[in-house]
Amino acid sequence: MKKSRYSEEQVIGILREGESGTPVKTVCAKHNISDATYYAWKRKYGGMDVSEARRLRSLEEENGRLKRLVADQAVQIQVLKEVNSKKW
Repeated sequence: MKKSRYSEEQVIGILREGESGTPVKTVCAKHNISDATYYAWKRKYGGMDVSEARRLRSLEEENGRLKRLVADQAVQIQVLKEVNSKKW
């Protein structure tokens, strides 16, 4: 996954700046981001505090590790089934 050049604090700050009445186009131009990025951040981080955003990131990382673990176990189970199905 590509690392963002903005931290959670910066993203939430940019979103709050947009919510304060400043036009979205102006906020995006000021921070050199696209409108699509702004709205993607708004969908993901809208209404969150910084601590909640950090917790979300840690949960996403943990979820990725668990998915890799399950995939590895599934491969191992498949290999064992193939070995057991052969007649010696």
